[in-house]
Amino acid sequence: MRVNVTVNGEQRQADDVWEGESLLYLLRERLGLPGSKNACEQGECGSCTVYLDSVPVCACLVAAGQAQDREVRTVEGLVQGDRLDPVQEAFVDAGAVQCGFCTPGLVVAAHDLLDRVPKPSDPEIREALAGNLCRCTGYEKILDAVRLAASRKEAGA
Repeated sequence: MRVNVTVNGEQRQADDVWEGESLLYLLRERLGLPGSKNACEQGECGSCTVYLDSVPVCACLVAAGQAQDREVRTVEGLVQGDRLDPVQEAFVDAGAVQCGFCTPGLVVAAHDLLDRVPKPSDPEIREALAGNLCRCTGYEKILDAVRLAASRKEAGA
């Protein structure tokens, strides 16, 4: 089947998409967007989190055909021109990027949280990131990054 989807603001098309193919496979293998990671393929780890029509989803659980005529925004699509999104910058500045495998999903989840709750409490941050697993850290640097991004957004930086 053919899938037409808007990805990061650009109309894209993929042909010969298998009916059981995931949105994650479509993004990574057919459209050349490797930012979202393939870890568990069961929606348990959050590494493949993307926006689908402005709602965060695990791309491994969405059939590619479900994205037909819809909008997808990946971690690559958070970049603003030639600048990283403030959440992406905060992850780098806070040292929250280690192996980087979980980072794209965490960044998208944090981005979504800060769009909804500009100044989240620690429990709100923890709840928003609960669906994202990281095997490298104790999560403190990740929490620091979200706090940093929130404070920068509040300051207008």
